[in-house]
Amino acid sequence: MELKRVVVTGLGALTPIGNTVPEFWDGLVNGVSGAAPITGFDTEKFKTKFACEVKNFNPEHFMDKKEARKLDPFVQYAIVSTEEAVKDGGFDFSQLDTNRIGVIWGSGIGGIKTFLEEMRNFFAGDGTPRINPFFIPKMIIDIVSGHISIKYGLRGPNFATVSACASSTNAMIDAFNYIRLGMSDVIISGGSEAIINEAGIGGFNAMHALSTRNDDPATASRPFDKDRDGFVAGEGAGTIILEELEHAKKRGAKIYAEIVGGGMSADANHITAPHPQGLGAKMVMTNALNDAKLSTADIDYINVHGTSTPLGDISETQAIVDLFGEDAYKLNISSTKSMTGHLLGAAGAVEAIAAILAVQNDVVPPTINHFTDDPQFDSKLNFTFNKAEKRPIRAALSNTFGFGGHNASVIFKKYEE
Repeated sequence: MELKRVVVTGLGALTPIGNTVPEFWDGLVNGVSGAAPITGFDTEKFKTKFACEVKNFNPEHFMDKKEARKLDPFVQYAIVSTEEAVKDGGFDFSQLDTNRIGVIWGSGIGGIKTFLEEMRNFFAGDGTPRINPFFIPKMIIDIVSGHISIKYGLRGPNFATVSACASSTNAMIDAFNYIRLGMSDVIISGGSEAIINEAGIGGFNAMHALSTRNDDPATASRPFDKDRDGFVAGEGAGTIILEELEHAKKRGAKIYAEIVGGGMSADANHITAPHPQGLGAKMVMTNALNDAKLSTADIDYINVHGTSTPLGDISETQAIVDLFGEDAYKLNISSTKSMTGHLLGAAGAVEAIAAILAVQNDVVPPTINHFTDDPQFDSKLNFTFNKAEKRPIRAALSNTFGFGGHNASVIFKKYEE
């Protein structure tokens, strides 16, 4: 069976450094930090008092107040980024076969704010379960794909993927496979997350996973820096619309890039720590390259998972050096989490957008907040520290790794007839 080619024809983003794709890309190439003191709750007694929040966002600018109240923020973010992607892609679904258009979404945690608020109300009462009837529909992860399909009348494959921080990359790989196998023409994919609240920040603080650099939030996310001390929590959403090539050409669609490969693997090592030698990371990149029928020499840019944790950054770069060999020194590496923070289940989608735009524009976004070299990293690697770099980018690989040892990678390349 000959596999169909799949291209990217629509993008949408709602991030800590920009509420649209153009704003997001401008923030990336200019090295803008999205980290600042948390505004959503009182952090006085919390170890970490800052995060990468979405800024200047009012859901009532996109939907009526009554509808917004029925949606957890992680759903609101998804609906808004998807609306941008649909408009960007020039889709008129009334002219298309909506039985062959689906939605596959990813989130690692889902409606934790809704759960927190509902339980807070319950335990403040007399024990009578006065539960909001929208409690469950607001909270569950798969509700995003349901809302999007209902909004646009899309009757194709519809489900959610959950693999912690790899969730939205797994969603994209599923979407890619459904289309290239001929089972769908178009799939709206992506991820969203909204965990900047007492439960989310408190929970990750309890794991000692977050940076506590409260005196300087803007520089707290420091991937590959000697003084990195944990990740910075982020929130938002990214939407990527994938489309079968001939279907896209028939309707005269704008094509950003071609998705050519996806890889998956498991560390099988520890519930939170990466494999110390990066074996799972090496395997997932190998699988993605094999799927794309590309060699290491074909990759010009890797958007790494790069969370700014002491162990994670080391294991990922070790995997790159082990797999790419001498080719590792010819490519650019960067962690856009240095700017956006870690969007958890939405990270894969948002960082895939960064990789897609890097391919389209031949610009590598930087890894900001680098101050001190860490001798544990190979000094010959180009981490694109502090300033974006222009260079030809034929293909870019994007890595996401999740708690539980879940690894997922996708590869985008320049579209050619």
